[in-house]
Amino acid sequence: MSVSSAIQTNAAASKAAEQTFVFDVTGMHCAACSSRVERVLNAKDGVTANVNLALERADVQVSDAFDADDVKAMIEKTGFGASLRQGSIADRQKQADALDQQRQEEEQASFKLFIFSMVLTIPLVAPMFTNWFGLDLHLAPWWQLALAGPVQVIVGKRFYVGAFKALRSKAANMDVLVALGTTAAFLFSLYQVVSLGDGAKGHLYFEASAAILTLILFGKWLEGRARRSASDALRALMNLRPQTARLVREGKADEDVGIDQIKAGDLVRVLPGETVPVDGMITEGKSEFDEALLSGESLPVVRTEGDKVVTGAINGVGSVILKVTALGEDTVLARITRLVDQAQTGRAKLQSLADRVSAIFVPVVVVLAILTFAGWMLATGSFEQALVASVSVLVIACPCALGLATPTALVAGTGAAARQGILIRDIDVLEEVRKIDQILFDKTGTLTSGQPALVHVAPYEGLNSEELLRLVASVQSGSEHPLARASVSAAGEVFDPSLKAEDVTARVGKGVEALVDGQSMLIGKQSFLEDKGVDLGEGISLADRLRDEGQSISFVSKDGQLIGVLAFADPARPESREAIVNLKERGLKTAMLSGDNEEVAARVGGVLGLDETKGDMSPQGKLDHLKALQADGHHVAMVGDGLNDAPALAQANLGVAMGSGTDVAIGAAAITLMRSDPRLVASSLDIANRTYAKIWQNLFWAFIYNVIGIPLAAFGFLNPALAGAAMALSSVSVVSNALLLRRWRA
Repeated sequence: MSVSSAIQTNAAASKAAEQTFVFDVTGMHCAACSSRVERVLNAKDGVTANVNLALERADVQVSDAFDADDVKAMIEKTGFGASLRQGSIADRQKQADALDQQRQEEEQASFKLFIFSMVLTIPLVAPMFTNWFGLDLHLAPWWQLALAGPVQVIVGKRFYVGAFKALRSKAANMDVLVALGTTAAFLFSLYQVVSLGDGAKGHLYFEASAAILTLILFGKWLEGRARRSASDALRALMNLRPQTARLVREGKADEDVGIDQIKAGDLVRVLPGETVPVDGMITEGKSEFDEALLSGESLPVVRTEGDKVVTGAINGVGSVILKVTALGEDTVLARITRLVDQAQTGRAKLQSLADRVSAIFVPVVVVLAILTFAGWMLATGSFEQALVASVSVLVIACPCALGLATPTALVAGTGAAARQGILIRDIDVLEEVRKIDQILFDKTGTLTSGQPALVHVAPYEGLNSEELLRLVASVQSGSEHPLARASVSAAGEVFDPSLKAEDVTARVGKGVEALVDGQSMLIGKQSFLEDKGVDLGEGISLADRLRDEGQSISFVSKDGQLIGVLAFADPARPESREAIVNLKERGLKTAMLSGDNEEVAARVGGVLGLDETKGDMSPQGKLDHLKALQADGHHVAMVGDGLNDAPALAQANLGVAMGSGTDVAIGAAAITLMRSDPRLVASSLDIANRTYAKIWQNLFWAFIYNVIGIPLAAFGFLNPALAGAAMALSSVSVVSNALLLRRWRA
């Protein structure tokens, strides 16, 4: 498996004079908060920032004129805490774990505070319900003050602090709305108690201020838990990497050492049930490995000597020794983690709409609350009615849902995709996916395995197929040539290791000759054997027919006599036909662009049921064909794995690279499939469409909630307590809706 480091390399080259910092930002409660941090940072020349509310982080790109301390100071000036992520993946994992632990502790503290607040609030709001049954359980005014006071001071403290910090930085956020609304209700009620005493009964709104704070606190607790679970996929990937490895040393016992003490070329033992700590090649042993979190493959895969295994895979029942090939930032796991992280912090174009609204949201709501108060005073002359309506407007307005709508859907959707082996790198393609009407495939390595397989064996001179394969395998067993490996693999159980070939000599581009049991053997092209004086006779007509079917031919002779014809082909992947059927069922036109000749391309295309096949296509030809389709108004996806596919992958409306492909191909694509399974192409379109749909759903509900809720509050149809409950529910509903994406399966 190969996952691109080319992305980072290209970015570094184009931003040579810049550096990027990642900060965890604490204290952000709503979209107005994240927008303020982003606005302050982007106001500086040489600074480009993207602040993600769902992940509570800021990705900041700066010129040489700024360093990390400068950026940290800018963020803290807005009233929020900032912690720089730095060091290796292991270091960042420790930082993330510490921050996650801190947030869990904050959640626990919030929940305890909620219980405290709820206990004091229930006696205040209970009469609202008992009145339905004719029971008047309203407490005496001074008792109401005694219960509501601690809630307003202790629970309300966080909102007052948040509001103060926002106003100090000449901005406004959700805390300002909550603080204004609850303080107005509480102070009015306090004035009534002080001035009227027991006569204030029935004209108090202590239950409103207490209920608002209690419900919003509960909503924030639920929202925080949901937001943390949205990023479970990235956290799970980061936690896959073990911190120690079992180092194998010649003549000494195995030794457990820190992963930072391991270097490339070392030998590492992995016991049953352990997680692979490095990327490496198996030099001894055989086992099954669970790679589900890395590739989405649900079943364990068998790996034996010579096979590669990757960091984070879980060993089955066998013990293996690995030769280390990659460590730390260079491992497949590290690269996957970077891609997922990049996707989850991306900014969809739709986000700009919410950002523009959030920037002016709180000031507009405050103006609406003032107008509501003035309108009720003019209409009724009742200060009490005017106050209740304006407080309801302040409390029900919620910028949180707007700020969470896009990022939570992105985090949940890209996380679900990553768990299934689909890495979405470029968030902008989400809007393109729904327009795709044509899918172009490369052939070799994409729809086919990319490796030749022996598909036809024709023995002569009284031999049977097994005897022929045994002789061929004895000659080819030491060769790395693709056709040689295919022959040895096809021999399988009939391979006889005691049958030794001697004086094996490879003729580049022609074939191989050797002695087996003292007899001369030749394996290779037709011209090679003919030059050696071998009469190929009836084998030529068979070879011509097989070549017409797109197969590669090798002739085999012994002591100058033709003893066999072998035919090789690059077989279609078992999943390819199903993949094409799935795409055509979605109404998409499918085509294959291949560098092979027209006959081979047509044969493969016919087997797979493609709508169109084109052979003899150079990289430029693929690119020109794709551009022509786009010029005709088509939105085209390109699926490939090779260096020659990179131009077309970059040009396509949607580039999809196979994870087994080259780094250049993966770097040019917007989506990478971690398993070489073309069925994931349809799955990637599906999750991209679902994520985009969730963003729209969230934005719709966030907007419609405010569009309907604020007028209802202004016209007196909602009391402040219900408005507070609705506000808390809006954020929780948006996040919960996004989390439904976590159920998605490829």
